[in-house]
Amino acid sequence: MFVITQSCCSDAACVSVCPVNCIHPTPEERGFGSSDILHIDPVACIDCGACADACPVDAIFPADKLGTRDKVFLDINADYYKNNPDVTSGWSGVTYPDIPKLPAGLRVALVGTGPSGGYALRTLLDRTEADVTVIDRLPTPGGLVRAGVAPDHPGTKGVLHGFDLLYRDPRVTMATNVSVGQGPDDITPAELAEHFDAVFYAVGASESRRLGIPGEDLPGSTSATELVAWYNAVPGADVAPPIRHDDAASGRAVIVGTGNVALDVARILVSPPELLATTDIADRALHILEQQNVHEVVVLGRRDQAHAAYTSAEYRALSTIPGVEVVVHDDPEAPLPDLSGPADPASRRIVFLFHSAPTAIIGTAGVEGVDVTTGTREHRIAADLAVRSIGYRSVPIAGLPFDQTRGVFPNDEGRMLDEHGAVMPGVYVVGWAKRGPSGGIGANKLCAQNTVEDFISDAANGVLPRSAREPGDFGKLLRARTRHVIGYRGMRAIDRIERRRGQEQGRPRVKFTRIPDMVGAAGRRRK
Repeated sequence: MFVITQSCCSDAACVSVCPVNCIHPTPEERGFGSSDILHIDPVACIDCGACADACPVDAIFPADKLGTRDKVFLDINADYYKNNPDVTSGWSGVTYPDIPKLPAGLRVALVGTGPSGGYALRTLLDRTEADVTVIDRLPTPGGLVRAGVAPDHPGTKGVLHGFDLLYRDPRVTMATNVSVGQGPDDITPAELAEHFDAVFYAVGASESRRLGIPGEDLPGSTSATELVAWYNAVPGADVAPPIRHDDAASGRAVIVGTGNVALDVARILVSPPELLATTDIADRALHILEQQNVHEVVVLGRRDQAHAAYTSAEYRALSTIPGVEVVVHDDPEAPLPDLSGPADPASRRIVFLFHSAPTAIIGTAGVEGVDVTTGTREHRIAADLAVRSIGYRSVPIAGLPFDQTRGVFPNDEGRMLDEHGAVMPGVYVVGWAKRGPSGGIGANKLCAQNTVEDFISDAANGVLPRSAREPGDFGKLLRARTRHVIGYRGMRAIDRIERRRGQEQGRPRVKFTRIPDMVGAAGRRRK
């Protein structure tokens, strides 16, 4: 029997190769995208191992080969089928897509290299003969896989290996360290539309929603987005949250929100620094976390535990953190844990307070506490750090329409709409920028595939505005506009040097945190 573990990206490549259809939910079933991991039916599995071979992130193992921390997934996989008795295994039919005849010489621009961009690129290469120029504002590709996946989940980042194979395709041109917008060095959306037959925007949702309570702008109050970018070494996110580590520090952080990102942040903050030192966490973050040494994290949930936004796999995996106790307070009338004083420096724990909401963040020069209402009671939690993790929205791009209310780019099933609600021919949006911040890595696969199919239909029906520019004109524009455009060889040079630096320290990699250093590394050639 094989078992899927927490590294699962829900890519669903395993689903397509399973001969007995025993991996669920499939992309066609309810629940796909809302669960961070897929599940293998322990009764129906025939132990062939095809799923493990197809898994892009090495998340599937024989049951007898599971490590100590992963044994919890034996129950998680089995419980899915106990709780969903209507899900059945067995042979199923295969539907093959139509292959319409498309115009020759199609040129496509793809902005963004996160999961939705990677899956869109794969579908474009598989289903069309188009040449694709891939653009990213950072020198390195990966989007939230590189910049958002927690450092202690290295397996999940393995999905990038498959995308890297696509970047080597002769029909693909990589152009990283290139910004799209209206700045003096930016490529504008109008210029992209002028030089390409179609443009796909896969720019994610990287802006955090605000709480709207007093004290939210105090030093030490931050968003999960900013904190994750800081400890994941995102260039430009190098301003450390001023976490106190003096004698008056409480050793406690409060996180508002119960999504998987909130649990990621809680896990990173409370993990022993010596454990984090074996990951690719940014050195700048490791040094601060070693000084501060958080011993307790309080996670606030507005409703009860049954309505928490995290997945069961993410929650149950907390129990595998060495030396960390998980405490759950789900009865609004029960006595509250004492959180008014400093955390116990002799232990580490994560405390879930449900039926709770913050009313104010308290402090003078920085965060000293969070006022909270739990049920009908008001109380103050002593804290040095307050983190909001209550949802995300896309960042507008000058020159494109934007839905300020929903925080997405207005679209009709991926076809972008102008300010009047009319379809913008040849302009598409995929991923979180299309549908909002819902679903994990794998949910973006189906989303991207569907939008690329719409593009194929538009191309076949002759509704794309074909570019009058020559194929080489965009490269000339890039060189004139952007000083340091990085191509595939430069990306590989950065990757090689980061891995070599990590090898010297016994870590997966040591990331660059400054763009000038990345540009310099991109210019180096293998000796």
